[in-house]
Formats: sequence, C-alpha cells, structure tokens
Amino acid sequence: MSRDRGPRRPRSRDRGAWAALAAVTVLSLTAGGCVVVHGERAVVPSATRSEAAAALDGFTRAYNEADKEYDPALDAAYTTGALASIDAARLRAGRAGHPAGNPSHTPLRLTDAKFTIPAKAGWPRWFLADARGNKGGTARWLLVFTRGGPDEGWRAAYLTLVGPGDVPEFRTDAEGRAEAVPADAADLAAEPAALSGAYAAYLREGGRAFANGPHTSDWRAQRERRATRPGLVTQYLDEPLTDGDHAPLALRTEDGGALVFFATRHFEKRTAAPGTTVPAPGEDVLALTEGTVRRSLTMEFVSNEVALDPPEGGVSVLGRIQGLTAAKGE
Repeated sequence: MSRDRGPRRPRSRDRGAWAALAAVTVLSLTAGGCVVVHGERAVVPSATRSEAAAALDGFTRAYNEADKEYDPALDAAYTTGALASIDAARLRAGRAGHPAGNPSHTPLRLTDAKFTIPAKAGWPRWFLADARGNKGGTARWLLVFTRGGPDEGWRAAYLTLVGPGDVPEFRTDAEGRAEAVPADAADLAAEPAALSGAYAAYLREGGRAFANGPHTSDWRAQRERRATRPGLVTQYLDEPLTDGDHAPLALRTEDGGALVFFATRHFEKRTAAPGTTVPAPGEDVLALTEGTVRRSLTMEFVSNEVALDPPEGGVSVLGRIQGLTAAKGE
C-alpha cells in the first residue's frame, strides 16, 4: 500500500478473492523427505510438526530482533497479510520516535506450543500455532502461518490473542490431520469468504449476524458514545479486506462449525468544529501522518479477527488485534 498519498479512498472489495488462489503443485511428505507431486488432487499435511515448530521459532526470533531495533526490515520475511501491515507500521512509528531502538523492549517468549495442521491439496499451505506468551496475561497467542509455494518460506499472516478456554477442539482424522474449511462452505452461519464483509456491514448497521461481545456490540456502543463530543465529530467507515494474503482461513471444529481467521480495514475521521482544531494526536499517530492536522484527522487501521462460525446462529468474534497503518491530516 502506497504511503506517500495518505489513506486510500475506501473502495469495494472482491469477496471472492479466496477462490482465485489456484494451486499447481503439491508436496507429498514421506519418511525420507519431500517428494514433488504434480497436480492438484494429492491431499497431504501442510507441514510436519517439526517444520511448524521451526517456523514459529524463526518468526519469534525475527519479531524480537525487529522490536528491539524498531526496524521492520528485520522481520519482513516472516510476516504477510494483515499482520505484516500492522507490524510494519508499528515499527516505523516506533523508530520515528526512538531511532536508536526500543527502550522498552522485552523479548517475546512463546511456550507450550500446539500445532493444528490441516491436510489439503495445492497451495497455499497453512497451519495454526497456539502458544502461551509472556505478554498478554493468560491469553493464548494464535498465529496462522502460510506458505505460497515450495520455494517460499513460512510467514505469519494472522495474530490474535484469545482466552485459554476459548480455543475450540478441532476435528481431526485418524492420523491427526485437521480439516481446512473451504472459503465457500455453505454449512456454516456465514461463509468464511463472506465473513469480512459481513463484519464490516455489522459494524455499520448492527443486526443479529454476530453474537454480542467486546468486538461486536460493545465496540459499536463505544463508537456511538465517541461519535459526537463537544467541538468534535468522529465518523467511521468499515470495509472488507480479502485480497491476496488477506484471504480468510478456516479450520473445522468438532461441533461441525469453524474457527475462521479474517481481516478488515477501518477508517476513523475526526473533524473539529469551525474555529477549533483537532486535539493533538500522540507521537505514534503523528509518525504515520501525512499532511498537517488542523481541522481533521483521518486514520486508517487494519484489523485481524478470529471467530467461531457455528452451523447456525450468531458468529462469535473471539479476538481482534488492530493497528494504525496510515493517517492524513487536513
């Protein structure tokens, strides 16, 4: 996303982007290593558990190096999708205020890692890592790693934190392989491919598509309270984010539902009353702001969510991590 013009104009998104991810080769894993199998029909595990553990370790090392130096180049090869947008902007903002590095750096440690690895044909491949972190209290860190082809490395596309009791049991076969849910699965309350758009619509209009909670009804109520304050009006705009590495990924749960990871984009515009100015934003916001903040400030956020999508009823958003990625002052 270009940063030299400030936030882009909101536009409609192609909710069928997931269907465009076509596969041409797959890997067949054997005891002696990896053998390339041409075609799209071979269904194999996306990774071995040792490969998954190595991917998590590599990400953690790079994440800590980047956080210590406030340098997005140090973990750029280990992130993609929503997480890459959020993390890179955070590091750029931190470096603007602390060019010598992060004075508050505390290394991230992820322990008690559990891996849920679906079996699927073609590319991209992906798996879920569920670990306990030394940050975020008792929350479990859920990281989704993706790999676009046999010559590419594993990258973390989604990161969310959820309560330890909120991680569902996944459906697995006799060999312990999980089930990847198609983006157009019709046996769920919402198709995974449509969930990003449905969430954006819910934030605008409300409704019963999502269960009440901190990331749904509570967030809408908070926005309403902040919309109009003395001398300041705040407007919100939400849109789906499903293209490329922002495509949703879903795992089948034991009850027949799915745990779905998806992304959205949000705009927040603050406008001051005539004769006044917008309250000065913090240094991290200013570091990502184009233009001069006088009468208005428009902020662009990328958010990644994880939700329980049941066979019927309301979708429950279990966790959400959102980050400022750009801003424009006028």
